[in-house]
Amino acid sequence: MYQTEIGKDYIKAGKLLDKGELVAIPTETVYGLAGNALDAAAVAKIYDAKNRPQFNPLIVHVADVDQLKKYVVELTDDCSKLLKAFSPGPLTYLLEKSDLIPDITTAGSKKVAIRIPNHPLTLKLLSSLDFPLAAPSANPSGYVSPVSAQHVYDGLNGKIPYILDGGESTVGIESTIVGFDNGETIVHRLGGISSEQIEEVLGKAVKISITHDAPQTPGQLRSHYSTQTPLVIGDISELINQYTGKRIGILSFSNNYEGGFYQIVLSKKGELAEAASRLFSAMRELDQQDLDIILSEYVPEVGVGRAINDRLKRASH
Repeated sequence: MYQTEIGKDYIKAGKLLDKGELVAIPTETVYGLAGNALDAAAVAKIYDAKNRPQFNPLIVHVADVDQLKKYVVELTDDCSKLLKAFSPGPLTYLLEKSDLIPDITTAGSKKVAIRIPNHPLTLKLLSSLDFPLAAPSANPSGYVSPVSAQHVYDGLNGKIPYILDGGESTVGIESTIVGFDNGETIVHRLGGISSEQIEEVLGKAVKISITHDAPQTPGQLRSHYSTQTPLVIGDISELINQYTGKRIGILSFSNNYEGGFYQIVLSKKGELAEAASRLFSAMRELDQQDLDIILSEYVPEVGVGRAINDRLKRASH
């Protein structure tokens, strides 16, 4: 057991990581549970702390494009265009890994998921290290992802020594993951960058290929982001009638529902970016209210809305 500390000292965080310890780090998407990506023992600690299935690969985080190039075999032309347009930012690249990356980090895959996070404190930390960081979301595996230092503490207190506090995550959902195969760009996970944004930069259509049962990239397990309180998705007005007599919580996109329910509206203005940034915090808040059921609804299936709906669908699995 650790005496888990929350602080803003990235130098202290770096020293702990250099010793093979784990540190929770802030990013623009969600908080990550970080360890030395080149150290198999440190990566094993990540799986243990999260109680994470070891066939689920991890994302590697680096400070800049020069660092990224050290850990992959090559960059495709499309990848280079996307790096220029979106990195640092919530886009992860699935590329053939160099021999420096141990198999445990990629769950045996020959490809590594790698990105440059857009958070000033974590970029300082990454620039101070001589190794990249493997960092899945800093929460027990399968539960709602954390978007604040307190969320991390709630789930991992006693399991890690330090949480680097960088404030609330601004994007609020995980990065989009893209791969490249025979001239095609393939979206393997929906996230903070929409497929439309990617297509605009590349000037061509992208393919969406998401597999939950045998994931080749992080964050694809079917039952993921789950609340402990059952979450049901559908027409909220109809569901309210269906669950009469239950303690109901409501997670809606932009509408208010009458009836004295514990309700969180993700975006009163109907803005998808705001809804994404509030999603995980709202799910956690509802999960703490001693409810029988959480009723939710899909948001418009456009842009980042597809990523929100993906998270809701898997939370309800």
